[in-house]
Amino acid sequence: MTMKLFRFAALAAALVAAAPAAHAQMDPAAQAVQTFYDSLLDSMKHGKELGLNGRIAKLTPAVERAYDLTDMTRIIVGPSWPSLPADQQQGLIKAFERMTVVNYAKNFDTYSGEKFVVEPAAQQRGADKLVKSKLVTSGQTVPFNYRMHDTGGSWKILDVYLNGTISELATRRSDFGATLSSGGAPALIKKIDDLTDALMK
Repeated sequence: MTMKLFRFAALAAALVAAAPAAHAQMDPAAQAVQTFYDSLLDSMKHGKELGLNGRIAKLTPAVERAYDLTDMTRIIVGPSWPSLPADQQQGLIKAFERMTVVNYAKNFDTYSGEKFVVEPAAQQRGADKLVKSKLVTSGQTVPFNYRMHDTGGSWKILDVYLNGTISELATRRSDFGATLSSGGAPALIKKIDDLTDALMK
């Protein structure tokens, strides 16, 4: 082996050895976001063959693993949550989960070279963590930041900051507040289901 080839082989070996170490250095909260993105990207790459219903089926377990859907729904509903019957709480969680999954399945339906980039270091926010990421396409870069919290050993998404700053929880709570006040949980479940049904058309 010539000296040049030896140096190339040594460099390649060093890079291979360094890759797992770099991966291991990712904050656990950031790793949770990365794992979700991996599932989302795989769904996008097979988007056409899967179709909308196939993408929904593929993304449902990924969303359930990544998101704390119960706490998100509780925060969206607000102070009236503890007084709701258990079946209404579960109905709201189920409706919110379905809306979340369909949003991803509908809006991320194909792959054209997009990349999801996750910052490996998370920022501490009290007991929670903030994970910064971005979607990079051929024409733009869109930031998505995530508020993560520890759910007994697993870091899960509690809020998504669209464009880096717009809280999904705050937006949903504002959008749904009037319906909840006027018609209670059944009316809100119907509204969420109607929005999801319209999105699927």
